[in-house]
Amino acid sequence: MSTEIKTDTRLIAYCGLYCGACRKYLNGKCSGCKQLASPHWCKIRTCCIDQKFASCADCPLKTPNDCKKFNNTISKIFALIFGSNREKCILTIREKGAVWYAGHMAETGQQSLKNK
Repeated sequence: MSTEIKTDTRLIAYCGLYCGACRKYLNGKCSGCKQLASPHWCKIRTCCIDQKFASCADCPLKTPNDCKKFNNTISKIFALIFGSNREKCILTIREKGAVWYAGHMAETGQQSLKNK
């Protein structure tokens, strides 16, 4: 078990969450979104892999919420329960870059930027 949160752009999930600050990742129970052989159920992950995107930040749509794969019922429930804002994460990656984002998330220990 490692509690050290590392800066690593490979730990940015396709949807913009930062796996490097996730408890399951830190406890060695998950290798992170991009390292997993599944989940095949994640339409965001499948889309990004098919399009060869590092994350939804590479998508040409103006905002991630314009995408039905990104903006779905499960993501809305997840955002409500955990107070996450994946759209804000993706827009921040676009604006400041993946290296800055990974560093910021590791430094602040956040898995997601918050709604407010």
